[in-house]
Amino acid sequence: MNIFRRKKWSPYAVGAAIGGLETLAMLTAKRPLGITTPFEEAAVMISEKIPPESPEAEESGKNGGPEIDWEWALVVGVVLGSLLSSRMSSEPQPPTIPRLWRQQVSPSPVVRYGAAVTGGALMMFGARMAKGCTSGHGISGTMQFAASSWLFSSIIFGAGAMVANTLLRRRK
Repeated sequence: MNIFRRKKWSPYAVGAAIGGLETLAMLTAKRPLGITTPFEEAAVMISEKIPPESPEAEESGKNGGPEIDWEWALVVGVVLGSLLSSRMSSEPQPPTIPRLWRQQVSPSPVVRYGAAVTGGALMMFGARMAKGCTSGHGISGTMQFAASSWLFSSIIFGAGAMVANTLLRRRK
């Protein structure tokens, strides 16, 4: 059976592959995996194109600044890889509006996509406040035994469970 056509993969094999990728990133790039930093650096690059209001602001931006690097390949790989995986899987494509969402929240595609975009924006904001995203903390930080990453991972799983329970709980 073609591995790419499977309904699901072993979480142990996928975890080992991600661990290998993280190890490779640390050995070669000397930086952990993370996916929000490229967005932050792109925002800085865009803001640098806006004329500064004072000469002091112009001087502060002359210290090397952000650049487009290998982390953008990770962003593109996540998007294209998930799209390719969903298309190659033998699993039928899910409906635009899942049944439970339609029943518990709204049948409107605008509400569904609006909630997805809002949730993504809130996750990005929270990730930057936490000085790292779920992959940065959950994979890289926990592999390095960073206490802040273990705390972050516990909080994100707990908060996700509470939000899912609140939005999707079966009403009697």
